[in-house]
Amino acid sequence: MAEPAAFWNRIAAKYAASPISDEAAYARKLELTRARLRPDMEVLEFGCGTGGTARHHAPHVKHYRATDFSAEMIAIAKGRGPVPENLSFEVAEFDRMELAPGSLDMVLGLSILHLLPDPNATIAKAFRALKPGGYLVTSTACLGRIWPLKLLAPLGQKIGRLPQLAYFTEDELRAKMTGAGFAIEEDWQPKARAALFLIAKKPH
Repeated sequence: MAEPAAFWNRIAAKYAASPISDEAAYARKLELTRARLRPDMEVLEFGCGTGGTARHHAPHVKHYRATDFSAEMIAIAKGRGPVPENLSFEVAEFDRMELAPGSLDMVLGLSILHLLPDPNATIAKAFRALKPGGYLVTSTACLGRIWPLKLLAPLGQKIGRLPQLAYFTEDELRAKMTGAGFAIEEDWQPKARAALFLIAKKPH
C-alpha cells in the first residue's frame, strides 16, 4: 500500500484544509451513527483521514481506534488538539491488521471502500471482526456508472493526480454487504451521485 499512501501523504495538508462539501449530510450521518453508539463499545475506524469523525464519536464509546495508512493524515489528526484517553490514532492498513474474530462492536469505513483494491475482502474482514449485532458504517462514492472517469483515471493516476479507484454501483455495493452476511439497517443517499451511506448489521 506504499504507493496509495504516498498519494495521500502528499495531499494531506490540502485535504485537511478543505471544507466539508455538504455539512447537512455529514451531520445526518453523524446522527445516524451516534444513535447506535453505547458507552461499552469497542470501535475501529479505518481510513480515518484527519480524524474529525473520530473526535465526534469517541466521547460516546469505551474505546475508539482510528487508523489510516497515511502517516501525514494521522499526524494532522493528532495535532488537532488534545486526544482523549479513549481515542487512539495510528498508522495502519485495515486489510493487514490482525483482528480477533468477534472483538469489535462497530467498524467505520467512510469515503474509503471505493479506494481499496478489494472492497469485498475488506467488507468480509469487517464482518468477521464484529460481534453478533455489531455494525459496519460506510459512506461510499459509487463510481460504477461514471464511464468517463473509468477511461480517464489511468492517466490521472499515472501523473499522480488521482488515487487508485474501485468501480461499482449503489446496488452492487448493497449486494456486497448482504453477500458478506450483513443486513442493511440504514440506506441513505442525500442526492443522486452523492456518497451512499449504509449502516449494516451483523445478525445475532
